[in-house]
Amino acid sequence: QVQLVESGGGLVQAGGSLRLSCAASKRALSALSRNSMGWFRQAPGKEREFVSAITWSPSSWSADNTYYADSVKGRFTISRDNAKNTVYLQMNSLKPEDTAVYYCASRVGAVGATQHEYPYWGQGTQVTVSS
Repeated sequence: QVQLVESGGGLVQAGGSLRLSCAASKRALSALSRNSMGWFRQAPGKEREFVSAITWSPSSWSADNTYYADSVKGRFTISRDNAKNTVYLQMNSLKPEDTAVYYCASRVGAVGATQHEYPYWGQGTQVTVSS
């Protein structure tokens, strides 16, 4: 069964930090082909938008590639723990406009920046930043 389970959301004051985690079941990822995992967010009344993504190839020694939306560059950092099949999103210098439900997504293949490119999704975790 394919599962993505997010955790780490919560309420924080502006300027604060949170770290989101996304644990993926083994079936969500390929042991041989390139994998990509992304974070998206959706604020009330708005479209779901790309936040960050990480892509890697299990069969290659090359470093992971990471991508960020302009709105979070320099504040958010995506990383992963291969042994735990887990991707993290470290969010620093949070702003009220970062308030949203954050979703983790995965796909086998190159990174995608639109939600339609990801077949697997977590249930979402709420992040609320107070001013």
